[in-house]
Amino acid sequence: MTALREATPEGRYGRSRDEQADRKLRVVGAVLGAALVGVIVWIGVDYIGGTDISAELIKSKVVSDERAEAHLEVHKDKDSGGFCTVRALDAAGSEVARKDFRFDQHVGRVDEVVALRTTARASAVELVGCTSGGSAG
Repeated sequence: MTALREATPEGRYGRSRDEQADRKLRVVGAVLGAALVGVIVWIGVDYIGGTDISAELIKSKVVSDERAEAHLEVHKDKDSGGFCTVRALDAAGSEVARKDFRFDQHVGRVDEVVALRTTARASAVELVGCTSGGSAG
């Protein structure tokens, strides 16, 4: 008598190799996805937490051929200091003045008008940026 061997029903005695590979890929994808989200959150927190001083250019005025003024509103920690860089541009877009202004007052909000001495008539004034601590030199 010959015995016929029947194949076992698929999936009855454990997972097939394809299902095991799919599960491993899902686990690896989930770990990599969680790591990516973690990196994005870390970068965001570092960016927000690293900004100790910020400023906004409220308005600017060209006073004469040699002078321009900028009205700045600076927000910072009360006990910290920093400086903001402001520049003036002529009609062609060339820089005609650049100056760093120090803000060491022991208040959280500083509202100040600063003056720039220009080398030619300015047509625009812009706030380049602010940095906390350090010296403006």
